[in-house]
Amino acid sequence: MANEPAGVSLIEERHKLDLESLARWMRLNVDDFRGALTARQFGVGQSNPTYLLEAGGRRYVLRRKPPGILLPSAHAVDREYRIMRALEHSGVPVPRTLALCTDDSVIGTMFFVMEYVEGRMYPDTRMPGASAADRAAMYDAINDAAARLHQVDYAALGLSDYGKPGNFFVRQIDRFTRQYRAAEMEKIEAMDRLIEALPHCLPATEETAIFHGDFKMDNMIFHPTEPRVRAVLDWELSTLGDPRADFAYTTMIWRLTPEEYRLGIGGLDRQGIGIPTEAQYLEAYCRRTGRSGIEHWDFFIVFNLFRLASILQGIMVRAIKGNASSALASEYGGRARGIAEIGWRELQKMRG
Repeated sequence: MANEPAGVSLIEERHKLDLESLARWMRLNVDDFRGALTARQFGVGQSNPTYLLEAGGRRYVLRRKPPGILLPSAHAVDREYRIMRALEHSGVPVPRTLALCTDDSVIGTMFFVMEYVEGRMYPDTRMPGASAADRAAMYDAINDAAARLHQVDYAALGLSDYGKPGNFFVRQIDRFTRQYRAAEMEKIEAMDRLIEALPHCLPATEETAIFHGDFKMDNMIFHPTEPRVRAVLDWELSTLGDPRADFAYTTMIWRLTPEEYRLGIGGLDRQGIGIPTEAQYLEAYCRRTGRSGIEHWDFFIVFNLFRLASILQGIMVRAIKGNASSALASEYGGRARGIAEIGWRELQKMRG
């Protein structure tokens, strides 16, 4: 069998699986499934619990809704399954999906099974141990994957109804405001100011493409030896939306230090370690997508800082309630206040 995957451990008690029930379902729904089934849990991923399954000398990955009371519209594993299945032959690197189960009686919540993709993962955007040349090549590979995604003809893939047309930013601000309010534990003044101000800063025009919603290094599997993305993971937040904002989510880490956000690269000697500047990274994306530049770039960054603060607040609440899927949830879920304050400062600079 392939090398031992990183980041797997015994399944947490609250995320236990009924392996007999799951094996029966897989024998009926997954081609060529055979053998005794075992399962372990991946420690990464804050939203939907993810498992490594092994049977008959083969590996699979299972992704499920977490148990417990959930925030509205969150944990949409059926949407993840649909978008990944549609993208399988698009040139966008995704794992091959195998089967979706909407019957909660099998393991307690909805889930899907996909292929296991062999490769490297980098939970730290600084890529400790890599050479400057390797870092530069990996960041360029992420940039290329984003450009590929945003140039896909979503209508040709049957995804015209995957999101609502028009008013993307109005709907997103409303959605993440509602999610934040549902998870609000204490007053965050900067978040209240962003909620009030952002609707008055919208760009005059919108674009529409497949919008991943969480496009970042630790949601990717890289080729074992080459600087190439083999699989983009975690499509839970995906929809149809403005690709400029989706790319800005990837790029906002240039505005955040590692102390402010675990993926932040702000304040680092990026040139010395091979990481491009924000301007260089944006220029490469524009070149790949045939743009001369992106107007209102700072708005897209602030918009994503607002989204991130709302997401982190939700993670913290799930950790408190005991249905977050990672032990890290409580740690960085509590960073919502700091991210909101950075977003408010960036918006003030944008205005002034």
